Amino acid sequence: MTTTPRVLYLFASAAPPALDIAKVIENAQSRGFDVCLGLTPTAAHWLEPQLGALARLTGHPVRSEYKMPGEPDVWPKADVIAFAPVTFNTVNSWALGLTHDFVVGVVAEGIGKGIPIVAMPCVNAAYAQHRQFDRSVAELRAMGVQLLYGEGGFMPNQPGQGRPKEFPWGLVLDAAEDITRT
Repeated sequence: MTTTPRVLYLFASAAPPALDIAKVIENAQSRGFDVCLGLTPTAAHWLEPQLGALARLTGHPVRSEYKMPGEPDVWPKADVIAFAPVTFNTVNSWALGLTHDFVVGVVAEGIGKGIPIVAMPCVNAAYAQHRQFDRSVAELRAMGVQLLYGEGGFMPNQPGQGRPKEFPWGLVLDAAEDITRT
């Protein structure tokens, strides 16, 4: 009996933990996921020297832009979307439905399509003080997004004192696994 791998759309915006995305892909693959990588335009710019290697690692094109009308989808259908790190700008854009970036458009539409989504912000404590951020977190949670933020998820650091190597990627992948088991 053969089983089809679960398809994970792994999305990242431009925060320092995104620089370790290859290790995250390998971890997800070891958990049985077929990974498709999507990036915000700035994250794609940061990872530009690695994009070819990341496409070979996943076996799928890395996407950061919308496809042209009439072009076929190049990825299989997602079983779950994991979006991490999600920056202040991206959390707010997503909650407000501002889909100027490909990955934000996919997760905004994914809510309506009923695709399970887990996300983990990566913001510093100064950004976290902005009132819109709390409203956006609450709005995404109300729409059914499993947002790993606060106790049991990402905890903001003081500006300039981030620890990207300590970003809790395992929590994101654990949640994606749990979602696809049910």
